[in-house]
Parts: sequence; structure tokens; C-alpha cells
Amino acid sequence: MRIDVITLFPEAFAFLRDAGVSGRAHSQNLWSIHTCNPRSFVLDQHRTVDDRPYGGGPGMVMMAEPLSKAIKHTQQERILAHGCLPQAPVVLLSPAGRRFDQACAQQLANSPGAIFICGRYEGVDQRLIDRAVDDQWSLGDFVLSGGEPAAVAMIDAAVRLIPGVLGHHDSSSQDSFQSTLSGLLDAPHYTRPEVLNNEPVPAVLMSGHHVNIAIWRRQQSLLLSSKVRPDLIMQARNQGLLTQADELFLKSIEL
Repeated sequence: MRIDVITLFPEAFAFLRDAGVSGRAHSQNLWSIHTCNPRSFVLDQHRTVDDRPYGGGPGMVMMAEPLSKAIKHTQQERILAHGCLPQAPVVLLSPAGRRFDQACAQQLANSPGAIFICGRYEGVDQRLIDRAVDDQWSLGDFVLSGGEPAAVAMIDAAVRLIPGVLGHHDSSSQDSFQSTLSGLLDAPHYTRPEVLNNEPVPAVLMSGHHVNIAIWRRQQSLLLSSKVRPDLIMQARNQGLLTQADELFLKSIEL
């Protein structure tokens, strides 16, 4: 997977390349990240990439031409480096985008990558969006100073799903929102010490009985999801992902 990011702040992505799980995977060539600054394609003294909005109003708008040149340059770089790599979609980080979720992360992890555009200021000239953007993604119903923090989160979520990135091949399958958990929240986890402030680890986890542990974890997942994210329970139910045992347990905790 190759990720390209068009951004005014390339340094914002150094963490993904150099640290943690994503950094280790990058050094192992399991994925790669490349940045392109649209300021590189303007010639005026101030390297201007924004201007006042037509119609008035506060703030500035990112200009279409520098971004368009950055996109074309990035696409050419991908072809030169990976001639057989399928063309990557151009994705704008935008409040108008579809909500990014675990399914989107999995889709990205399974793909050759994407070209992210990190907007700034009041937004991006709509003509660039209409002409060059294939998709728009949003991290949630809130506004950031730019697309960089959202892109970092999305890329990190996808990288950890690439086979070989995590230490154990089952690690990501137990993540919250994964299909293996019916899209529910993961169960609580415990580690040493066995007793902390007079509170012991649940006895079932110390039993060594793998079937009972699996049942307990499933029930805890159902319990936590029903308490804090009941919408996930309804979603799983509507998709037919809950078993009869799941439904009996949910009925018991409602009493």
C-alpha cells in the first residue's frame, strides 16, 4: 500500500513513518508514505496557495491550480515508482465526506493506497473538487484546523490492518468494530498484577478454560456495547449478526 498526501505540512506525517507500529511496518516495506506540498508548484515570492473567497466572508480558500498540479505530479510519481500499480483514488478530507469507519480502514488496507488532499483555511475551490476528487472522507462531525490530523488517524487505522504489521495475526481481528466481533466493541482487558487495589482480575480469565473465556468476552462485548453504543447492537441485530445466545444474554441484562 502506497499512501500519498498533498499537504502544506509534510512534517505532520513523520510520526507515521518513523515511530510505533506504522513506523516499523514502513521500515519493513509493508507500506510507504509520500508527501507533496502544493507550494512547490507556485512561483510568486510568497508561494501563495490561497486567496479570498468570491462573494465575501471570512477566511481564505485553497486555490485549485496548485492543488491540481500537485495531484498530477503525485500521480506521475506513482506511475514512475510503481508502473503496474492501479491508479489511486484522490480523497479529500472534508466535513462533507462520508464518515470514516473500520470498514473504510479495511478497504484502504486491502488496496494499493490513495492520494489524500489535506484542506486548510475555509476549504478548497469547488472546481478542483468537481474535477479531480474521487471521494471525500470525514473523521466525524467536528471541524479541524486542517485535514492532516484526520489523515494521520485514517492512515494509522488502515496500516495496522495490513497483514504482517501487528505482532500477532489475530490482533486486529479482535479490534472493536471488526466483523469478527459483529461490529461491536471489544471486551475489557486485564494484565498484571492479578490484584490491584483489592480488585482482582475476573476469575474466568485465570481459569485457563478457553471456551468459558470466549463466552465471557462475548458477553462483555455485548454488555459494553449495549451500555455505551446501543446503536452498534441494533446494527448487528439488523444485519443478522447476533446469535440466539447473544439475544438471550441481552434480554437477561435488560431485566
